[in-house]
Amino acid sequence: MSTLDHRIGETTLTVLGPDRRPAAERLVTVAQQRHAFAFGNIGFDFVPLVGGPDPEVIDDVEGFGGVIHRGPGLDVLAGLWTNLFNSATLPFYWGRYEPLPGMTDAARLEKVARWFADQGVTVKGHPLLWHTVQPSWLMGLELDEVERRIRTRIHDVVERFAGLIDTWDAINEAVIMPIFANGENAITPLARDRGRIAMVRMAFEEARAANPSATLVLNDFDLSSAYEILIEGVLEAGIAIDAIGLQTHMHQGYRGEEYTNTVLDRFARYGLPLYMTETSLVSGHLMPKEITDLNDYRISSWPSTPVGEARQAYEIVRHYRALVEHPAVQGINYWGLTDDGAWLGAPIGLLRADGTRKPSYDALESLIKDEWWLPPTEMRTDADGKLTVRGFFGDYEISGAPFSINAGGAGQAEVIL
Repeated sequence: MSTLDHRIGETTLTVLGPDRRPAAERLVTVAQQRHAFAFGNIGFDFVPLVGGPDPEVIDDVEGFGGVIHRGPGLDVLAGLWTNLFNSATLPFYWGRYEPLPGMTDAARLEKVARWFADQGVTVKGHPLLWHTVQPSWLMGLELDEVERRIRTRIHDVVERFAGLIDTWDAINEAVIMPIFANGENAITPLARDRGRIAMVRMAFEEARAANPSATLVLNDFDLSSAYEILIEGVLEAGIAIDAIGLQTHMHQGYRGEEYTNTVLDRFARYGLPLYMTETSLVSGHLMPKEITDLNDYRISSWPSTPVGEARQAYEIVRHYRALVEHPAVQGINYWGLTDDGAWLGAPIGLLRADGTRKPSYDALESLIKDEWWLPPTEMRTDADGKLTVRGFFGDYEISGAPFSINAGGAGQAEVIL
């Protein structure tokens, strides 16, 4: 049995001619169009490229994974991004989204989200509530007023983008939120006063009220038992979460399949879909092991190197195989297309800063669009006009007519050519 059998299905097609009679012994071409599995990446690069330049008022607000744009433009990045990915995460960091009360970046982000949707890409917003990159104008407000502003922010954002963005990281890094000490903010004191579960409830209830059909993710980098305790408390409190988000920024080196599978098994026991919401591997020197907070490692230059690029390519294949082989994982979101403006200046991109492909891009392409993909393939119907197509769950075409292969057993469909 293949370790990927849980990702693969089959559909028996009855091929009909224009007269709706079975097309016996008909030569057809079958090709995959899209994976059902969410192979994602951040779409931060495209905010200025599609939506227009950053407004001056946010120049002093941390971009947190933002892009400097010394390098390639939309003509280069668009094809490279859409070649591999079907899910985009867009930045809704509150401090940049609403740098002044009531002055939002909604129009620009809506333009970018629509651009992705037009490419057939599912869009996720990140994050609705977080203690970092929050607006400076929250500072000094009373706790009740901070809470009111948070609720208004969440409801307004989710409601405005409903139907265009229906998946959200509802709250980010709630485990550390009440004890965060790496920079003052107005949200940590509220979390300390109200408690983690109350903060999670606030985010999920406001988002759910604004868009009842939204998929809401609880997201965290702390993969210790503290996160499990939080999840258990949230579930016992009756808060409906749709998925568990796990982060693995591996700036200090690949953590290995044993570690990855152990983590996935621990969080899969809650019976909820798992999303690797943030993952990265460097293609230069590794961050020193003694660094405990990745944000504390800031250096003037962190170049990509040939040795590092070879290591990154080798490890990204191992990492993606481990994740796709685990049945609880429903999506992987890599944290950056290029090194241009990458988070912490680390060479984590799949492309160099000038837009040229690293070996890691080629390695992912060999998995997503080759090994795990059905290219245009000629097949012939039988005497009854039937044929069975087996492949990874997703969208397909047979000589231009669409059909799908879905989870849940063998499917059947009629197509008219």
